Amino acid sequence: MVDEENISTDLIELEIVESDAIDDLDAVSAVIHQCEDVGVHFALDDYGTGYSSLTYIRRLPVQTLKIDQIFVKDILTDQDDLNIVEGVIGLARAFGREMIAEGVENTEIGVRLLELGCNCAQGYGIAKPMPFTEIPAWVRQYRFPSEWIEVAKKLSAA
Repeated sequence: MVDEENISTDLIELEIVESDAIDDLDAVSAVIHQCEDVGVHFALDDYGTGYSSLTYIRRLPVQTLKIDQIFVKDILTDQDDLNIVEGVIGLARAFGREMIAEGVENTEIGVRLLELGCNCAQGYGIAKPMPFTEIPAWVRQYRFPSEWIEVAKKLSAA
């Protein structure tokens, strides 16, 4: 059972789909600022699938950009998708945002993302969706793929 009274708001991150956020940028920004005042964080989900204007990154006070899986899943075989992912990673860095790559379906994609500087990801290559009651057991048993550990060691030594 979750004890709601003991959950810190700074552990909460809500996601806003990019296309929905731009429908009323001023209103969405105002709500985000109100939530930030109590410690809630926001992520801009599906980044790259909507209008992806630099204005939105600048005006929306989100902490995280989530790189949409439509680009991530083919970064090993499609140069255009790789270029888009590299560009979004660069934008996230330039604007001081965290980034999460969606659609990490295998170890090789994770390796490439680490090499590009993206160290947060989600996808079936990490875990399948699960009920929240199963998460503690999953966390206890999860081990990063050895390839990811090796890449992280090489990058930290450089």
